[in-house]
Amino acid sequence: MILSGLEIKRNLGGDIIIEPFNEKQLNPNSYNLTLHDELMTYSAPILDMKVENHAQRIKIPAEGLVLESGKLYLGRTAEYTKTDKYVPMLEGRSSVGRLGLFIHATAGFGDVGFAGYWTLQMFCIQPIRIYAGVKICQIFYHVIEGEYERYSSKKYQNNKGIMPSKLYKDFEI
Repeated sequence: MILSGLEIKRNLGGDIIIEPFNEKQLNPNSYNLTLHDELMTYSAPILDMKVENHAQRIKIPAEGLVLESGKLYLGRTAEYTKTDKYVPMLEGRSSVGRLGLFIHATAGFGDVGFAGYWTLQMFCIQPIRIYAGVKICQIFYHVIEGEYERYSSKKYQNNKGIMPSKLYKDFEI
């Protein structure tokens, strides 16, 4: 079961945290999240799963930034979210997708207990100019049934910004 927009609003400050919250971003069964003003791109032409891949930061200027097709950009939401009761999920907005911009390669599925900013894995079909503050994606919440353990990953929990892949840590086990 997916929470309605009104139910998301009723749970704010309790079982759902969205900071900052703007009622104009509330939809019938989701909430629009906005793009922060910073992106990251990986520096190396070939990425390696077993090592930490270095990335460079890019600031999105007021006049926008043109994304190149065939290149991965990591972005993040301007909003911090948290829930200990629901399963958060992220999807791109259809208006954004219709311009050929995808906001997640995978990872649209969150875990109960996730707290932080959402890292977006952005790529485009053709060059597109993007702007900080645009409503880039939407978060929605599923009810979970049965006993569960809260998400407590040391890799991404309580992040403060864009999180490049930490897959290399899986090889340290």
